[in-house]
Amino acid sequence: MRAFVSGLAILAVLCIAQAVQSQSNPAGPAPTKAASDVLARVTKVRSVRFASAASLQGPPDAFCRVNFGNPCYSPQEIQNAYGLTSILQEGYTGVGQTIIIVDSFGSPTIVQDLAAFDAAYGLPDPPSFKVYAPLGTVPFDPTDSGQVGWAVEVTLDVEWAHAMAPGASIALLTSPVNETEGVQGMPEFLSLEKYAMSHHLGKIMSQSWGATENTLFDTAGQQVIKDFEDFYREAARENMTVLASAGDGGSANVDANSNIYPFPTVGYPASSPFVTAVGGTSLYADTSGAYLFEIVWNDLNGFAGGGGVSQQFSEPEYQNSLPSSVQQTLGNHRGIPDVAYNADGATPILIYLSFLGPQNAGFYAVGGTSEGSPQWAGIIADANQLAGHPLGFLNPKVYEMGENSEVFHDVTFGSNASSGVPGYVATGGWDLATGWGTPNLGKLVRELSDR
Repeated sequence: MRAFVSGLAILAVLCIAQAVQSQSNPAGPAPTKAASDVLARVTKVRSVRFASAASLQGPPDAFCRVNFGNPCYSPQEIQNAYGLTSILQEGYTGVGQTIIIVDSFGSPTIVQDLAAFDAAYGLPDPPSFKVYAPLGTVPFDPTDSGQVGWAVEVTLDVEWAHAMAPGASIALLTSPVNETEGVQGMPEFLSLEKYAMSHHLGKIMSQSWGATENTLFDTAGQQVIKDFEDFYREAARENMTVLASAGDGGSANVDANSNIYPFPTVGYPASSPFVTAVGGTSLYADTSGAYLFEIVWNDLNGFAGGGGVSQQFSEPEYQNSLPSSVQQTLGNHRGIPDVAYNADGATPILIYLSFLGPQNAGFYAVGGTSEGSPQWAGIIADANQLAGHPLGFLNPKVYEMGENSEVFHDVTFGSNASSGVPGYVATGGWDLATGWGTPNLGKLVRELSDR
């Protein structure tokens, strides 16, 4: 999730650099100029494509570290790093749950791409994967940067929600309108979310998109926020868990003309008091996935984990117990993020995509807080199964558990200041850079399921 550049809020850190030769996965032809140009227009941070047949394994992490100086984490490594492996081994894989994902346009190859991703990493196919387009569709245009960008986002959302909850079903809802900065595309997303609720598609919803709060301060924007807030209240009453990525510009976000606001801002819907906002970290783990440490994601070049103080919403009751030093900064307003997750393009995960044709099919390294929302959705699917009921609105539970150092990795180093805009420093306990931190899922899932 980017700092809402051109409203394509979520595509932060995927970029094609070049096709490379892997010893086990010979690279195919380099991406066509048209494909590379399209991807480059919607992404910013260096990444690499690894060509691979669906039957082959993904690029080994050790290969990435030796050849590129960065890891490329597999699902199993992320599961290990955040403590999910033991939960999955006990059979709590999201069985009986459905994860709802809402995006623009979709991807024409998402079904086969998920199958290829699963085959590469030894994951089972989901019990059910359905794509819903109640508002209609548009033909996929590989020269349209918006559609290409959203196809990448869909791929990330679907593959990594499934990676964290391989026993859960997935319902992907797509809009034929490109959600951009401000109001555009937001009413359509709300229609999709209402459709998901009225048709009882699932109890967990992931939103890897948003707009800067300030671009919604006009009359039309305020109506959009009101309509969404009415829906989120109803979702809480219906025991739905709603998650959102906190953004990829740190404290800096753009206005409707793509100019960065000169003061700290946050994004919506992450700032909604009824949504669990997921910020970004840089995760350092070894090639087995053993957790080492994390810092605030900040590449010092305009990309960082979103977080800050809402100018729209008052402080919710569940944040009232935060210490006085935090209260002074909040000034009786909602602070985000609530939690965090790996997001750094220099500590990336891998996705498999093929929508730009067989010559460009393969594994791509990606980052951004778009990783966090779908993966947390998968985590909640596992926790719902363990609990035997939907956990629903998470934030009151999360803030009750926040002081327990065993359930979160408390990130205490780094700042999300970005693009010359002042930001927020990570501290012990909850902070405006990473919230409570990242999950220690062997503890957190069990603790959540008991509440």
